[in-house]
Amino acid sequence: MRLRTQLVLLQSAIMLVVILGSGIAAAWLQERSLRDAYLDRMIAVAESTAGLPSVVEAFDDPDPSASIQPIAETVREASDVTYVVVTDADGIRYSHPNPDLIGERVSTEPTAAESGEVFVGTQTGTLGTSWRAKVPVFDESGALIGQVSVGILESELQRDWLSTVWILAACLAIAAVVGVVLASWAASLVRRRIYGVEPEEIKSMLETRNATLHGIGDGLVVLDERGGIVLCNDAALRLLGREPGADLAGTPVADVLDAPIDPLLADSGEQQLVLAGERKLVARADQVVVDDRAVGTVLILRDRTELDAALRDLAGAQGMTETLRAQQHEFANTLHTLGGLLELGEADAAMAVIERAGAGGALASLEPATGILELEVAALLLAKRAQAKERGVELVVLPGSTLRPAESAGVAGDWLTVLGNLVDNAMDASGGGRVEVAIDDEEVDGRRVVTITVDDDGPGVLESQRDAIFEIEVSTKSHVAGLARGYGLTLVRRVAERLGGSAHVEPSPIGGARFVARLPVVPSEVRA
Repeated sequence: MRLRTQLVLLQSAIMLVVILGSGIAAAWLQERSLRDAYLDRMIAVAESTAGLPSVVEAFDDPDPSASIQPIAETVREASDVTYVVVTDADGIRYSHPNPDLIGERVSTEPTAAESGEVFVGTQTGTLGTSWRAKVPVFDESGALIGQVSVGILESELQRDWLSTVWILAACLAIAAVVGVVLASWAASLVRRRIYGVEPEEIKSMLETRNATLHGIGDGLVVLDERGGIVLCNDAALRLLGREPGADLAGTPVADVLDAPIDPLLADSGEQQLVLAGERKLVARADQVVVDDRAVGTVLILRDRTELDAALRDLAGAQGMTETLRAQQHEFANTLHTLGGLLELGEADAAMAVIERAGAGGALASLEPATGILELEVAALLLAKRAQAKERGVELVVLPGSTLRPAESAGVAGDWLTVLGNLVDNAMDASGGGRVEVAIDDEEVDGRRVVTITVDDDGPGVLESQRDAIFEIEVSTKSHVAGLARGYGLTLVRRVAERLGGSAHVEPSPIGGARFVARLPVVPSEVRA
């Protein structure tokens, strides 16, 4: 059954139940009102008749009916009731619409004449079933001498009631027809609002949307017109550092991303680097247009942090490969030299060549960093040294630097993030000069603390900018189109503060700036 048909039938059924219930209640109330009106009239007629002096005095006449019958009939015709019957205390009739029954005992008990109280009820008499009221008659001394019974046939009551109920029924029928028409219109309006899609199609579309939304790797954040979050997929929650299933609905997007959001939302299709905690994300905004009207924005997030880590690992592997290749050539040359000297019989000269080679090859150039036992950090320094050589920068790892292996991959990842950003920043500032790296691994108050110090001989950082330089999008370097600036040092400080450490900048002994990051090692159980 189509949605429109279902809506019409459901609304019509509800409406008909309400109308039917209301109609029954109204008809019942109308019947009660009609009976109450007749009751008031019957009691009033009976009491007024029982109190007439002519009626009371006639009870002492030899033929009471001769006086009472005309009075009773006159009252009956004037009050529009079925009968007005006057009897004595024994129930002998003194008046009746049928004169032949005068003088006979009434067919029902003379209740009022026996009890002296007013009786109201439905009884069946000679004229049929009637709704009646019986009132006692007292003489001047207060003695009970008879009763006056006034009634109206139930058939007349029903006829009067039906004469008003059909109007009510007609009104209810018209209301039902109008209700069905309005239900049909409402169903059509709802169907247009949902673009004519049936419930099963809606279910299928919703399942497909959820599967698509939560299955893709890119983060999707749907925003309303005011920049509030409407919907996030699983990847977006992960990139924003939130728990799976977290509800961010209604949260301003500026509260979860560290970057000026307004330019990004205004310039649809352009990419911008933003931060979410310690993650670098590439964000792109696209307008959502429905019926030629912009109803919101879709923010697409991609993880730049993972890309940077992959590039850093690749650079380390490439640097190691180049170093090993150079080492292979050096050893090949050394072997050729040794072979020639031995053929010439110059054994002493050959021994001198062997002693001079020492540990051998290009790896000897990392001798100052031999205290760095964390392989990932050593590989990163090797890769950065290769990059520095290409850029004409002398990268030196100071003697005495020490670093024990990390307790977990997360700890090493923090060191790589801080060291990589500080070295890159120093090489950019040096501009062909010298960069010095010192790493100290020590115990402070029973806790392991790693201090990374990076010096450069560049222009340095003004004292007024030493705090601001760690803020997002603040940089002393010249801006280049398409190249994001002011994110690396922000990440350095955030990592340090998360670990309970610090990061600051001060003047360097070699003429530029010295960046110092103090990184306490958080135990793996606490980190988890």
